[in-house]
Amino acid sequence: MLPGELKAADFRGYPPQAQALVTAHLPLLRRLPTIYVASLLREAAGYDWKFPAERSQIDAQLAYLASLAPQQLTAMFAAFAAIRLDPALENMDWEKEPAIFSERLTAWLWSTHQIDAFRRAATEFGAKVAPPGPPEPLPVARLGIAVIGNGVARSQIPLFRRLRPHGVYFTSVDPANGLQILTDAVMQRARNHPLPYGHWYVDGSTAAATEPRLTTVAWDALAPVRTRLLQKMHEVIQSGEGGPEQLEVVMTKLTPEELGMQRGVLDRFEVSVLTQGSGTQIFSTTFVQWTARELLRRAQPLTLLARFTPRQRQRPMNELLDSTQPAEETDPQGSLVDADMGSYYIWLDQQRLSWAQQASFLVWFEDHNEALAVGPGLPAGTASSNPANLRQILEWIS
Repeated sequence: MLPGELKAADFRGYPPQAQALVTAHLPLLRRLPTIYVASLLREAAGYDWKFPAERSQIDAQLAYLASLAPQQLTAMFAAFAAIRLDPALENMDWEKEPAIFSERLTAWLWSTHQIDAFRRAATEFGAKVAPPGPPEPLPVARLGIAVIGNGVARSQIPLFRRLRPHGVYFTSVDPANGLQILTDAVMQRARNHPLPYGHWYVDGSTAAATEPRLTTVAWDALAPVRTRLLQKMHEVIQSGEGGPEQLEVVMTKLTPEELGMQRGVLDRFEVSVLTQGSGTQIFSTTFVQWTARELLRRAQPLTLLARFTPRQRQRPMNELLDSTQPAEETDPQGSLVDADMGSYYIWLDQQRLSWAQQASFLVWFEDHNEALAVGPGLPAGTASSNPANLRQILEWIS
C-alpha cells in the first residue's frame, strides 16, 4: 500500500485515541513518503498509552507539518523520498503492523547500504521540526538520584570516576537514614509539584516509598511478569523455529494482558522495558538502568530516584532464560561496578533533556560515606571531606 491509498477503515484496529488522531490527519499522511508515515504510525499506534510528553511531541509534529504548504512538504521530505524501498515492504500492510515494517526496513537499509542516508535524513528532519525558541520553563529544576552498592561492605573500585569532573565528591557523608531521606525528598517533590508521570522511583528490589503522585517501578513486584516472559522466550528458543528474528517478533507483539497485567500506561511501559531491553528480564541492575533510560527519554520527568541492588551472577544463557532453574547467588561487587556505570549513564540521559543546565544529580554509595553531587551551584571537579548528610547535600543542589 502507498500512503495515498490510506483510508480511515485501515485503522479500525488501533485503540480509540490513536485511531482518532490518525484519521484526523489522513489528508496530510497521504502526501508523505512511506518511510516517514510508517515510522509515525509506529508511534501513533500506541498513542493511548503514551506519556504526556510523548503525546505533546506527536501532536506538535503533526500540527507543524499540517501548517506547511505543498512545496514546503516536498522539500521537507526530499531526503526520505530519495531512499529506495524494497517493493515487498511497500506492498505489506505496514499501516496495520508498523513495528514489523520498521524492523524489516532497518534490515533492508543495512543490506542496501542506505542506512547512513536514512540517518542523515532523520537527523535533518528532526532539526527542521524542532520547535523554535527556548523550551517551556519547568515548574522546578530536574533532580536525578542514583543509589548504588546495596549489600557491599567495601568497594573494591574507586567510585564515581566518570562523574567526578562534573561535581563534588563527598567522602564524609553520614549514612544514617540515608535511603529514607532520599525517598522522603522525592515524595515531597511529587506532592509539591504534582504532574502526571513527572516523578519516578525505580527500585532494583522492593520499593521503599509509597506516594500516589510518585510513579513506582520495582523489580520484585514484576517477578510474576518476568517469569511468564522468560517462559515465552524459552519456548521460542527451544522450538528451533526462526531464531533471534522470530524471538524479536514475538517480543514485539506481546501485550500486558498476555503477561497477566492490565492495559494501562504504566503496564505498557513496563512491558516495553522487559521486552525491548537486553537483559532487563534477568539482571536487576540492567532493569534499573534501562528503565531509567527509557523513562527519561519518554516521560521526561522532573524527579527520578533509581536504586540499584545486587543482581544474580552470570550463568549460561540457556539457564538464565529457563525460569524453572533455581536462582543463583547474587554478585554484590559486580553489581556495584554495573551500578556505578549505570548511574553515569542516567546522568548523561538527564543531560539530554530540556533545561539540563539547571538540573541536579546525586549518586550515593548506600549505607556508606561516599556520594557525589552535580548541580549548577556546585564547583565541578572538586572533593570535600567535611562532614555532611544527604539532607544537606540535597539542599545544596536544589
